[in-house]
Amino acid sequence: MDRRIADLIFRAIDQTISAEGFERLQQAIEESDEVRTAYLRAVNLTESLGEIACEELTEPTARAAGSSETANRTKEPAANAVGSLAFLAIAATALIVVGGIAFWFGQRNVLPRGNEVVIGEQQTEDTAEALVAGHATLRRGVDIQWAEGGASYREGDLLPDGLLAFDAGVAEIDFFCGATLIVEGPAALDVESDWSVRVVNGRLRASVPPAARGFIVKAADSEIMDLGTEFAVEVGADSARVEVLDGEVKLLGGEHDGNHLVTGQKRWLKGADGAPTTIEGISTVSEVESRQKEAEAQRFAEWSEYSEQLQADKRLIAYYPIARAQTERIVGNATSAGSAFDGLQVGPVNRTHGRFGMGSAGLEFDRPGARVRTRIDGEFQAFTFAGWVRIDSLEHKYNALFMVDGYENGEPHWQIQDDGRLMFSVMVDDTPGSGRGPAPDARLHHIYYTEPFWDISKSGQWFHLAAVYDPKNRRVAQFINGEQVSDEPIIDDFYVDTLRIGPAEIGNWGQPLRPSPWFSVRNLNGTIDELAIFNAALSLEEIHDLYEQGKPLGY
Repeated sequence: MDRRIADLIFRAIDQTISAEGFERLQQAIEESDEVRTAYLRAVNLTESLGEIACEELTEPTARAAGSSETANRTKEPAANAVGSLAFLAIAATALIVVGGIAFWFGQRNVLPRGNEVVIGEQQTEDTAEALVAGHATLRRGVDIQWAEGGASYREGDLLPDGLLAFDAGVAEIDFFCGATLIVEGPAALDVESDWSVRVVNGRLRASVPPAARGFIVKAADSEIMDLGTEFAVEVGADSARVEVLDGEVKLLGGEHDGNHLVTGQKRWLKGADGAPTTIEGISTVSEVESRQKEAEAQRFAEWSEYSEQLQADKRLIAYYPIARAQTERIVGNATSAGSAFDGLQVGPVNRTHGRFGMGSAGLEFDRPGARVRTRIDGEFQAFTFAGWVRIDSLEHKYNALFMVDGYENGEPHWQIQDDGRLMFSVMVDDTPGSGRGPAPDARLHHIYYTEPFWDISKSGQWFHLAAVYDPKNRRVAQFINGEQVSDEPIIDDFYVDTLRIGPAEIGNWGQPLRPSPWFSVRNLNGTIDELAIFNAALSLEEIHDLYEQGKPLGY
């Protein structure tokens, strides 16, 4: 390995590396297995030094805590001084090294993992920090048909390294440097970094503000470097061309290396010499936004028609089609029970856009006081809870979807745990002490979990969530986006056949059994725009139909 690269590794570790050196080392790590191995070996060595230093520092401290041996050793100050200095030297070296590693990892998640979004944890002094990998986000997508066998994305998703391909439609992509691309399908792009993308085929318009100056679009054997501009690129099987719509670009590499193009100038980068170079009709940002609004309005109208039919289902206990709600504080129940089962917004519930965009509504519960209060009286034989939820974060241990106040016999709780698992439970015996937990007043119930379905990379996405509690067939099943993700038996110990709801809350749990004003913070940091509760165990096909009929654009 080049001695200069080895020197850069050690400079990165002791935090003396320059910005230019850091970029050189970063590139070397990505391109060379040898460099990557050497770097990881250095990391492992420094971690071992850190552990040794911590052990050596901890041992003398522990011995000084009161042993007679320590008292005897105070008679040997010279030896102790030398030993202490050695320990401190090791510790100082280790701390410098470990600090260098922290600096390095703070700069970049070094080891790419193909095209997947990588989620990990970066250890800081106080806590573990979540990491995600990506270079851009899909801001908008209109009528996108993703390439068969390739990755597919939804609006708001992070776009990691690798190929982004679709057969039809228009995508608006925001790179983290600030550049925006409007890409028309069929198209294939190789996303390389926050600052560069290679066009394999397709047409695009690049809008680059001053903050993103230097953004590069690669086509054929050339690099188109922005110098503050808007330009169009079209790449076919045997041709590639660029046209500057406003501003200036510089061409790097290939036969046009060093050439500058300004507003109105065009250039074939490959093939088609002498043919017209003007690139006609590529969509603008405003045109994509307008098309999206029209498509959302049409999708909303289709769902609204279905929703009105759904409310006639005699199995419904309560139905809150929030997305088409018009009132300010009342969350109307659309079943035959009418206003008796209406919900009331309490506290700082924010009315926001629903899953169909500006034309639809959602309720956001991002503050501890936010909740919707309701009361649903009666006895029921089964439960199906189903609704559309957008999760922004899971910042609490438990994040409420639908919670009854007292959690008494036959009453349900529906929540999301902070690790991204759905939770559903029904109280079996609310007698204090009947439960199996360590608390002396624990009550008997069982929580049915799914595997984790959410992490921070999915923040802002809409999910259709459903839970089916079926005492007759003694099963509890849960669903994500119309697909069954768990199925668990109800054993005899946890069987209860008479179900109730009573006073309850959507999006929070503010009235648990408590003798004081203190309450658990369980508000959902996210938005709900439809909730249905059935006195029936819906089938897998019925759950899937709820998802298909209600899904927003791009799902």
